Amino acid sequence: MGLNAALVGRSYPPTAPYLVGREKVREFATAVGDANPVCHDVAAAQALGYPDVVAPPTFAFVVAYAGSSKAALDPDLGLDYSRVVHGEQRFVFQRPIVAGDSLIATATIEAVRAVAGNDILTTRVDLDTEAGEHVATSFTVIVARGTAEES
Repeated sequence: MGLNAALVGRSYPPTAPYLVGREKVREFATAVGDANPVCHDVAAAQALGYPDVVAPPTFAFVVAYAGSSKAALDPDLGLDYSRVVHGEQRFVFQRPIVAGDSLIATATIEAVRAVAGNDILTTRVDLDTEAGEHVATSFTVIVARGTAEES
């Protein structure tokens, strides 16, 4: 059974706030091999005008995942997650994420399409501070292999 394309445009309630921690940023930077001092050293980040350490760009996925999961796991969508592979990920930043940010993630289903017997789902997750400042947008494309309905 294919994905329910009628859900395109559906938005989900924001996630609970995620407080970006200094040690989480450092751990993530170490895990992805980012040795940039602004990711590890508060003084280096402050010398460049940031209030605290700066998260590597892909750290945004840590926060965005909670939002995109709401969409992907919506029973009305009909996604068989056991058949999913990650197709694409991209981010658009208004500013870097820094330790101390308290972020909420709001997901929207952007597109549902079928290609070569596969369902392709695109979600957009807006990352905003609790105060309402837009920080970044995450776009995720996942492919559900062999689930598209034949026309």
